[in-house]
Amino acid sequence: MTSPLRVGIVGYGYATQVFHAPLINGVPGLQLAAISSRDPARVAADWPQVEPLSTPEALFARSDIDLVVVPTPNDTHHPIARAALLAGKHVVVDKPFTLDLAQARDLIALAARQQRVLSVFHNRRWDSDFLALREVLAGGALGRVVEVQASFDRYRPVVKDRWREAGGPGSGLWFDLGPHLVDQAVQLFGWPDGIHLDLARLRDGASADDCFAATLRYGHALRVRLHASTLTAQPAPRWAVHGTRGSFVKHGLDTQEDAMKAGARPQLAALGEWGTDPRPAVLTLHDDPAGPARTVPAPHPQGNYLAFYATVRDAVQGSGPNPVTGLEAARVMALIEAGIASAAERREVSPQQP
Repeated sequence: MTSPLRVGIVGYGYATQVFHAPLINGVPGLQLAAISSRDPARVAADWPQVEPLSTPEALFARSDIDLVVVPTPNDTHHPIARAALLAGKHVVVDKPFTLDLAQARDLIALAARQQRVLSVFHNRRWDSDFLALREVLAGGALGRVVEVQASFDRYRPVVKDRWREAGGPGSGLWFDLGPHLVDQAVQLFGWPDGIHLDLARLRDGASADDCFAATLRYGHALRVRLHASTLTAQPAPRWAVHGTRGSFVKHGLDTQEDAMKAGARPQLAALGEWGTDPRPAVLTLHDDPAGPARTVPAPHPQGNYLAFYATVRDAVQGSGPNPVTGLEAARVMALIEAGIASAAERREVSPQQP
């Protein structure tokens, strides 16, 4: 029997508390062993079986730690992940992978030299709605897709005193939600020919962008439009995908984040109703272009963020592929970077694949 992989997490902020610690705890074959934090009492209260450590360096020095997770502020991802790789650890980095493509390339090259798994937490690949849309596209029900609108809307009118909104490197909504939407678009439709990004600060007192609208151009026949805002009291559909034979429309976000924010600790061995979306997508299809449309329920798979860490476990043990490779995450950073150039120059940019 293979011994469990011992996992250490750097920091005990929102991402660790809501996502990483509960997910790691819920996957057989992974053991959450240590968390470095400036607030060890809080770690001990929430995870009494986990050893709190005072610094990331103390975590990296532990010879019994196999995998290090880096869900720290965005501008620290590169130096912390680099130090963990140099210490001989396998590494998971929260999204966004890095601040830019150069940092991403550096980590990819270092992981290859160290012969360690380097993965990035693009968990939205395991959203119920994304899995449903991928299934629909694979089956060809929509015909040739011509237009996609993907929205991630929230109503958070008050600017909070936190690094995500402070205006420093890696802050703002494009770095926060942009990587999710860009990664999903690339997974579904491949590399675009062009990107045009509009960034805005809509809230009173905003120091970082809190709204964006990006258009990914695929030749002459497909446009993928990505939108996120913090001032949307009535959200747009999460997905509106239109093709030559019909449309896929989905309202509402995947339920897993809200469940974990409420304190749920899912278990891979006993998923039950975990990840089941109460608002499945709807397909409106034209079997005959000249005839009436028919409306049918779309596929309704369960979302499952636990699958990311189960696949990381297999990749580290050499029994499966890396769920999100460094190269895949670097492609997202290339588009994030191209989008920033587009917004600054107010024009479409042709992104280069890494």
